[in-house]
Amino acid sequence: MREVWIYVEGGGDGKESKAMIRKGFSQFFGERRVRVVACGSRNQTFKDFALALKSNPTAVNLLLVDSEEAVSAGPWHHLWNRDRWEKPSVTTDEHCHLMVQTVESWLVADPVTLAFFYGPGFLRNSLPAHIDIEAVPKTDVMKALDRATSPTQKGKYKKIAHCSALLARLDREQVRRRAKHCDRLLKFLEQHLS
Repeated sequence: MREVWIYVEGGGDGKESKAMIRKGFSQFFGERRVRVVACGSRNQTFKDFALALKSNPTAVNLLLVDSEEAVSAGPWHHLWNRDRWEKPSVTTDEHCHLMVQTVESWLVADPVTLAFFYGPGFLRNSLPAHIDIEAVPKTDVMKALDRATSPTQKGKYKKIAHCSALLARLDREQVRRRAKHCDRLLKFLEQHLS
């Protein structure tokens, strides 16, 4: 069985912060045969993914980045329109996955975990209640997350420290119910790792 390597956007530039994000995503996916590579910026993630296609061709290499906006086409088409990233010839849409519109949408999709993590003072009613969390603009998700977390002892949401800890705790089933692109990725992993 081939290994699955996921090249994921996030973690900033630091080795320690990338390790935190890698750990959070690894726990979210919950599968020992999935290797997560936290690459930092969007552009660096795409470069690392493209390099892996050549340097590790026997693996199933996947790209996972924020869509940054609503998605109305296939993932490679979306990334071409938004970022002018050309689809590597050896890939198909199944190798490209999007966090729509941002990884924080996945966090907001599970308000129970957020409330438990942040504790007293967490303003759950500040979060978008829309069943399709991917329809909520990135700016609205970020503002809602800041509003909901500001009064807590942990304070306002902190991208790397809080995101990695939350990813590790998320209820995958709850997230996939509200985020169809997350469901698409998890289905792909289930099919390739079963």
